[in-house]
Amino acid sequence: MLLGDVAHVRTGDKGDISQVSVIAYDPGHYPLLAHAVTVDRVLAHLAELGVRRATRYTLPDLGALNFVLEGALSGGVTRSLALDAHGKTLGAQLLDLPLGGERGDRS
Repeated sequence: MLLGDVAHVRTGDKGDISQVSVIAYDPGHYPLLAHAVTVDRVLAHLAELGVRRATRYTLPDLGALNFVLEGALSGGVTRSLALDAHGKTLGAQLLDLPLGGERGDRS
């Protein structure tokens, strides 16, 4: 099972900081998100970005997690030479995070 099977994302970016909110489609899936979508797993999944610091905020009443990723945008959207390094792209990439075991495991 992938994150995108049970949740959607909303994103934003400002300067060199990207913010990604992960929101469960069904509030009953929030405990799974809270357990499986950790800072360490998000950083490992987005390792090529070289994020300087990541902070996770839990929003159980909304069935959501919010990640603030400092240094995720190669110096900032307007300074980056990366093609489309905006928050929306990072959010879409995060939806491929496996929730079940090994990377690529859809079970």
